[in-house]
Amino acid sequence: MPNLYSKSFNDPDEVKAPEKTNAAVVKLGNIAASRIELQPGWKWSECVKPVVGGHSCQAGHVGVVVQGTMKVVHDDGSELQVSAGEAYYFAPGHDGWVVGDETFIGYEFVEGGKDFGPWKTS
Repeated sequence: MPNLYSKSFNDPDEVKAPEKTNAAVVKLGNIAASRIELQPGWKWSECVKPVVGGHSCQAGHVGVVVQGTMKVVHDDGSELQVSAGEAYYFAPGHDGWVVGDETFIGYEFVEGGKDFGPWKTS
């Protein structure tokens, strides 16, 4: 693998598109980078849970919000709201939803490339 390279989210390695969701994933060695677009009305427990199952989202997320706002509630009861210009970490075991009428756009990065976007893959 070269020391310097890039990939475009316009030509992703993988796309995930459950209801109101579009996640374009590019794999950069051992890192998965995702561009996530979540439409107004998106909620993990309503749009993604039917596809992946489970009580709550079991993926960890490290990312940056470019547009919009999301509220996240962890299984332990803690809550967080993130908006454009903020970086975030969500531990496994949470639900989240788009707040307001603006599409949420964020970029997430995961080492190992197995957990990405608003779901966990095997």
